[in-house]
Amino acid sequence: MAYFQVDRLVKYFGGLAAVNGVSFEVAQGEIFGLIGPNGSGKTTTFNMISGYHRPTSGRVLFQGREIQRLPTHKICHLGIGRTFQVVKPLGRMTVLDNVIAAAYSRVDTHHKAQEEAMKAIDFCGLMPVKDVLAKSLPIAGRKRLEITRAMATRPGLLLLDETAAGLNPTELVEAIELIKKIRENGATIIIIEHIMHVIMTISDRIHAINFGETIAEGTPGEVAANPAVIEAYLGTDYA
Repeated sequence: MAYFQVDRLVKYFGGLAAVNGVSFEVAQGEIFGLIGPNGSGKTTTFNMISGYHRPTSGRVLFQGREIQRLPTHKICHLGIGRTFQVVKPLGRMTVLDNVIAAAYSRVDTHHKAQEEAMKAIDFCGLMPVKDVLAKSLPIAGRKRLEITRAMATRPGLLLLDETAAGLNPTELVEAIELIKKIRENGATIIIIEHIMHVIMTISDRIHAINFGETIAEGTPGEVAANPAVIEAYLGTDYA
């Protein structure tokens, strides 16, 4: 039994198929990359996994259980956390209070939420800025806060949506180190990323989609050499 699986997922918006028959399996402890051009269906796939969109058809299975009809809070409670492309922290609240708010997804008292928040903040390296207002953080800090909020929900499976976007080279290295640390701590990760150095460096396997349909899956080297992926997305730099 696969740790996580999407099975022939389809999502229509009106008459447009944003995702059309995508299937893949992810092993426990794996970092699994999801790539494709803008508008190819990657974030829509994440939205179906995490309960923000209900699939038109197909299944999402986590540890053998179908979850595609569950609401977002129940999916989170099962152990699936996620970040978003556009980070929107609660700007007038501190870093700590932002993470406490996220921790309430898994616990039911303020004491427990604060305890989980402090663990996540320490793990993700935000302890020096825990009392800073979230709106004061630079983009790298806000990206890290987004990951920290997700980690406060104690995910077994973490969905990362363009975590590296907007970061400078030093910050990219730090982001890669944090993602690897999260995996070493026991989480399974599915990551959407447009920065090829990042996705090729950290992924065990990669699944490529275009126009909502699978065009390739394999190791980073196999996917980078796939003619369909080169034509649709990577370009000749990866030929």
